[in-house]
Order: sequence, then C-alpha cells, then structure tokens
Amino acid sequence: MPAIVGAVQVISVGSSGVFHIGDVYKIMPVSTAKTFSGAGSFNTGDTVTLYNNKSSTNTFDQDSVDQGNYFNA
Repeated sequence: MPAIVGAVQVISVGSSGVFHIGDVYKIMPVSTAKTFSGAGSFNTGDTVTLYNNKSSTNTFDQDSVDQGNYFNA
C-alpha cells in the first residue's frame, strides 16, 4: 500500500545503516564486526563495583573467516 510521507529531516546515517521512505520489498544492511574487550568492559549501571586483579583478553583468532555475508545479495 502506498505511503504518504511529509517532510523528513535526516541528520546522519551510520556506515551500516539503512534509510528508506516508501514501499520496499527487502532491506538487507550488510555489516560484520568483531569485538574484543576485557573483563568488565560492558558493565552498565549507576553503581558498579568490579575487582579485576589479573585480566587479559586473548585476541588471537586462528580461523580467517568467522561469519561472512555470503548470501546477502
């Protein structure tokens, strides 16, 4: 069903973002990322108490491809 859209203001679209107005059959943004972080890196909250005496992050990855975007066409 057709859409009627008024004024639109786009401030920014990220590198893997999709901005679309109107009819669409398929939207497939393609992006991959690998994140390495140490102990307690993704903790959120008002009061977080964290004790890391010895912490190390192993970033060695023996395989060359983890998960690709092969079938996203």
